[in-house]
Amino acid sequence: MHADLSLTVDGRRHELTVDTRTTVLDALREHLDITSAKKGCDHGQCGACTVLLDGRRTLSCLSLAVAHDGSEVTTADGLGVDGELHPLQEAFLAHDAYQCGYCTPGQICSAVGMLQEAAAGHPSVVTPDLSADLTAGVDLDRTEIAERMSGNLCRCGAYAHIVDAVDEVAHREVAR
Repeated sequence: MHADLSLTVDGRRHELTVDTRTTVLDALREHLDITSAKKGCDHGQCGACTVLLDGRRTLSCLSLAVAHDGSEVTTADGLGVDGELHPLQEAFLAHDAYQCGYCTPGQICSAVGMLQEAAAGHPSVVTPDLSADLTAGVDLDRTEIAERMSGNLCRCGAYAHIVDAVDEVAHREVAR
């Protein structure tokens, strides 16, 4: 069975017809030739496919495209503005947080979503005081960043550099 749907990807609207079993990841890669989101494990365990779906980080390999008709998808390619890199993309480059680069788009999209979640006060399992008023946001120390990014695997082991990059941007955002 096939369905018609519309997705806005990185600011550009696309109309497509897909098998109803098609994931967002496969719609991006196979139907729209958008390869920024990577197919790693195809089981939601590695995070290489992470995109922002209507502003929230999402494992695109586990999300059916038909369930997101009319949604906005942002890949790592769509994060920059006016040809400029997103601050997290710049930080990943500056901190050598990408080694082979395969997981990098998913890592960056996950980090963008994670920073938004923390700013909104969403606690994690390591947030020190869950009884505190979190509406002002969560203080992101290295432990908090590592926990929040733990769903994204890096086979090269660049975790320390990834945390450094996210930490830099998290504290740059706070300083603004």
